[in-house]
Amino acid sequence: MSIFIPDCLRAPWPEDYPPAGELLKAAEDVRGRAYAPYSQFCVGAAVLAEGAPEFFTGCNVENGSFSLSMCAERNAAGAMVAAGFKKPLAVAVAGESGMPCMPCGACRQFLAEFNPSLLVVLREGAEAAVISLAKLFPAPFLFFPEEGQ
Repeated sequence: MSIFIPDCLRAPWPEDYPPAGELLKAAEDVRGRAYAPYSQFCVGAAVLAEGAPEFFTGCNVENGSFSLSMCAERNAAGAMVAAGFKKPLAVAVAGESGMPCMPCGACRQFLAEFNPSLLVVLREGAEAAVISLAKLFPAPFLFFPEEGQ
């Protein structure tokens, strides 16, 4: 199965960021720690935060009461906040090997709270694809939109 990422979602990767492939590798590495006994759908995520010396990672953690499950992206963002950082610049999301794994709607909203223009890195075959959260999720709810993070 092949999933096509439309060109209209793609974004350039800034030269002053660590390589997108490194961020994606961190997400792929943590994917193996996911707790997904119900769906068997393991996801890993890694966040590059402004001013942080390292990536913050997280994996999905399911719960028998399905609404209490936590997505990998939200767990990685929580680790970022717990470490004292507030602005993610990019997030990599890794699902099934070689396939893009788009953030769900809840994660799109959650991430937009911190940075509506954040970059999202996905696996596309053997390559890393970079897309724009602002294009993927153009109208997030922002309680204080004038602050723009």
